[in-house]
Amino acid sequence: MKSSISVGLVGFGTVGTGVAKILLDNAQLIRRRVGVPVELSRVCDVDTIRDRGVRLPDGVLTADLRQVLDDPSIDIVLELIGGYDTAKRVILEAIAKGKQVVTANKALLAMHGEEIFEAAARHHVDLGFEASVGGGIPVIRALTQGLAGNRIVSMYGIINGTSNYILSRMTREGHGFEDVLAEAQRAGYAEADPAFDVAGIDSAHKLSIMVTLAYGTPVNFKEVHTEGITHLTPLDIAYAREFGYTIKLLGIAKLQGDQVEARVHPTMIPLTSPVAQVEGVYNAIQLVGDAVEDIVLYGRGAGSLPTGSAVVSDVIDIARNLLTGGAGRVPPASFQQDQRRPLRILPMEEIASLYYLRFMVVDRPGVLSQISGVLGGYGISISSVLQKGRKEGQTVPVVIMTHMARERDVRSALRDIDRMPFISEPTTLIRVEGHDE
Repeated sequence: MKSSISVGLVGFGTVGTGVAKILLDNAQLIRRRVGVPVELSRVCDVDTIRDRGVRLPDGVLTADLRQVLDDPSIDIVLELIGGYDTAKRVILEAIAKGKQVVTANKALLAMHGEEIFEAAARHHVDLGFEASVGGGIPVIRALTQGLAGNRIVSMYGIINGTSNYILSRMTREGHGFEDVLAEAQRAGYAEADPAFDVAGIDSAHKLSIMVTLAYGTPVNFKEVHTEGITHLTPLDIAYAREFGYTIKLLGIAKLQGDQVEARVHPTMIPLTSPVAQVEGVYNAIQLVGDAVEDIVLYGRGAGSLPTGSAVVSDVIDIARNLLTGGAGRVPPASFQQDQRRPLRILPMEEIASLYYLRFMVVDRPGVLSQISGVLGGYGISISSVLQKGRKEGQTVPVVIMTHMARERDVRSALRDIDRMPFISEPTTLIRVEGHDE
């Protein structure tokens, strides 16, 4: 049996700092759980000067990547640099050398996961990526192990803390998107360039990984329908509350026979839903299995220590496998590589949903009947209508909630309606998760 497990960390940024802190501060606890010391032998970063607030042992910090990849004593390589090209090269070379790998790189796995999964399976090494979805929330392990006996019926997730923080503030304070985004940037909850977060791309990366693991299918990231929150207004948030809903940016996946829905967009969910209660930078993921039914996982979705905790959990799991000769015990993509099957990602126009539609109309007789007529012509049934403050000849909002309808039909109806002379701006559409009454 090995007398210790040696770890090489590549990338000493926010997450890398958290990982190093946990490995050093909790070294005795980790030793008791694993059975032998787990030693941080090398930390590689281009910046070897900046003080991260973590005191590494002498000789551990280096700018030379070869000291990690070429050292035969290093058992586990942690890729925490982010990005695509260099990170992918580090991971694939480490795997080719027979080293176990842990990464937090959701964007890389969403775009190039198939190549990485195949390499890990071919070389019989472990690939840990718990930190790629949900920060410190153990959703990856839930899908690959805890719920492995379940057919996953659906997954709903707040999986981006920045967007949830912005929507929480907009809901609570009634401020507009741009004002709250600026506050989030000043507070450090949003990046200087927040595009990946507020446009839904980060959530789509994470949802792609979840779908891959839950359904045993390769996922083309470009097939995941993705919308962000930049167009949402306090007006729509207020109307949502009147109908008994709140608006969250959700990653949604549903199994439909041999097809899968995979979409990211702002969604109205009932105020009574557990996910609706989640505010600020917290994440929540609701999994529905055919055996367990509903499970909700909740916690911090980002940050140095929460994400570092997920990385270290992979290190401990892999260290145990190394000590017992069990490396490769859990397939990299959850299903045995030769048992994975391509499933069709349902195009957005084919999905069915409830819809919230806000029309900005010139207030005059017959407007509502004309809108209703077009919707009815496309087979779209109205559940309820809300119109306030009649102002003859002025622009006013008319809000309609629909029964279950097909996306293609709703889009076609809105194209016709938005061409009508009494419509003053493009109609706002928000999908609604709930039961058709």
